Amino acid sequence: MKPTQALHDLGQSLWLDNITRDMLRDGTLARYIDELSVTGLTSNPTIFDKAITGGDSYDAQISELTEQGLEPEEIFFALALQDLQGAADLFRSVHEETDGEDGFVSMEVSPLLADDAQATIEQAKKLREQGARDNLFIKIPGTEAGRTAIEESIYAGIPINVTLLFSTDQYLAAADAYMRGIERRIADGLDPGVRSVASLFMSRWDVAVSDEVPDELRNQLGVAVGRHAYRAYRELLESDRYNKLASDGGWRQRLLFASTGTKDPDASDVLYIEALAAPDTIDTMPDKTLLALADHGEVGDPIPDDGGNADELLAKFQDAGIDTDALAARLQEEGKESFNKSWHDLLESIQSESRRLATTG
Repeated sequence: MKPTQALHDLGQSLWLDNITRDMLRDGTLARYIDELSVTGLTSNPTIFDKAITGGDSYDAQISELTEQGLEPEEIFFALALQDLQGAADLFRSVHEETDGEDGFVSMEVSPLLADDAQATIEQAKKLREQGARDNLFIKIPGTEAGRTAIEESIYAGIPINVTLLFSTDQYLAAADAYMRGIERRIADGLDPGVRSVASLFMSRWDVAVSDEVPDELRNQLGVAVGRHAYRAYRELLESDRYNKLASDGGWRQRLLFASTGTKDPDASDVLYIEALAAPDTIDTMPDKTLLALADHGEVGDPIPDDGGNADELLAKFQDAGIDTDALAARLQEEGKESFNKSWHDLLESIQSESRRLATTG
């Protein structure tokens, strides 16, 4: 049995953290679905920037939209939604077979809106309508303003992928926002079946402390954080509050492990995948990591419900002088800044492509 199938059978969904128009056209994504147990997909501005500037697949649509007078941001959303609609259609059977739990693709709101709840709410609604697919998540960052937007968007019936989470506390705050939205729907007699995932970023932890910890702790902080959050996730699923939501027809918000591509060239290329195998969760990974998993990954025992050795590992990092609470806040802030830069780079690329095509056309 392929490791990808073994992980799927364990109860963890494998999602691809990538999308290009070429992989939709040449059958790559369909092959990942058929052969490597991929059941969903995530995207971000950096991924689309590489796709748009990596060839000529988007040229005709960019030219057409530019001639219509659209601004770079409007052009981007049109390009991205066309790709994501194509991917969503490939995952439609998975979505239907899992009663709407799996088979999602994700479209991100502008990261420039991370601290503007109302603007985020409005854009999430607009993107959901334009996307016109039941299995389309709208990605909203789990910032303070983002949590307000998450609650309101869930209440409005919009499936949400909460992004930019780094710690158990940040995850629990996002889960609380999700549950508040569902509880309000129940109180108002609305359908509580609105899906959501909470995306916890892994590898950035180890990059952040790589020069600050002894060798024996290298590349272990992300795993410790992930396992600690998983324990909180299991405890939340067993809580009276969650059980009440479930009895009223609500769904669980699934924990998603993101940023699982190994950054350290001296570490295993499937480090986070193998260490974070867990039922009732999702792992989204780039092509390189997915193919490495399929080739030589080993799926062992899943994370215990109590998180295994997470507390012990985290204590070692505290002893080494790492304030994980402060680092989580810093990583979220740096993540916002990184996403903003990626967004500006993306829009500049589209503007540059528009000019080039107008000149050569």
